[in-house]
Parts: sequence; structure tokens; C-alpha cells
Amino acid sequence: MKITIEGADKDFAEKLVALAAAHDAELTVATVDTSWTVERATRYLRSLTAGARRFAEMVVVDGDGYLDADQLRAAVGKLNGPTVALSRTIPRGVREGWWPEGTKAPITPVYDPNNPSWHKNIAYEMTSENVTVFRSAIAALATGQGAPVVPEPPAPWSGEAPSAFDLPPGWGAGDDVPRAMLEESGTNSGSDNNSEQA
Repeated sequence: MKITIEGADKDFAEKLVALAAAHDAELTVATVDTSWTVERATRYLRSLTAGARRFAEMVVVDGDGYLDADQLRAAVGKLNGPTVALSRTIPRGVREGWWPEGTKAPITPVYDPNNPSWHKNIAYEMTSENVTVFRSAIAALATGQGAPVVPEPPAPWSGEAPSAFDLPPGWGAGDDVPRAMLEESGTNSGSDNNSEQA
């Protein structure tokens, strides 16, 4: 019998293997590393909108992993846009293969403990392990090491634009309709339905 378990955390996997060994069973648990690396953090930051990236950088740099929502609002404005961008980046990264499924959002909201029924965010936080990783990613982006390869812009067009008053192709100077050649087929293609054909 072969059992495969993917995406289990390390503690669960160890307990499961110990349980299987206690019953003389052989079990292998494949775990996937869902932790944030500098490469993943760089990709995450690079994929954010400008407001969301500023939001993330403020939580990491200015707040050292914890920043009041009011401070963020003062710098970024409304938080709806940046927080939506932050939340959509995680599933997009899974779809694109940037990080495995089960990777947790690096920045999480802190709700008001005095008013649990109304989810007002009073702050945003990041774990200390992720702060270290994201600081390295921000530094890499700032020095250009994590910058994406940007293709050269196309050369500007050097020709002259046609005048709006020039005749379109196929039109003569005295024409009010374009010139067209009709195929010689033995039928009068310009006649109406009531004309006789020779």
C-alpha cells in the first residue's frame, strides 16, 4: 500500500510517519516548502502595483513587520486597492508557478480585539522571519539585482504621416467612390434583379 500526502506541515508529517512506524507500516510523506525565499519575495514585490508595493515596503522597512493602518492610510491613501492587490498576488503566483500552493500571504491584517464582530483592520503585520527575507528582496530590487529584464523600446517612427487630405489608395482625383475592376464573367453584375441578361 502506498499513501502520498502532499502539502503537510513538518510537525504533522513527523507524527504521521511515527504512527505508521508504530504499526509496522511504511509511509512516505512528501512535503513542499511553502516558506518565503528572497527569490519568491522579489517576484512578489515586483508583481505588485505601485501602491501595494509601497504598502508592503512600509510594513517591512518602516514598521519592522508591524505598522498601524492609520500610518499606511496617511502615506498610501485608501487601503482597499493595495490590500486587494496583495491578496490577489498569492493565487496568481500559484497559477504562474512562482510559489507552491499553500504559501501563506506574507502580510496579514490585525483586527481590532475590542470589536471582533466588525473587522476593522487596525494594523498589518509580517513575521520576523519574513521581514528578514523581504528586506533582502527590497535591497535586491533597489540595487537592480532583482529587476526584471526590460526589452528595448521600439525605435521611433521616422517616416512622415500621410495627410488626412490625401486620397485613399484606389481613389482618383475626381472619384466619389473607389476605383474597382469587375471580373468579366458574362453577366451584368451591376444590373438589378429585373434586368434581362443577354
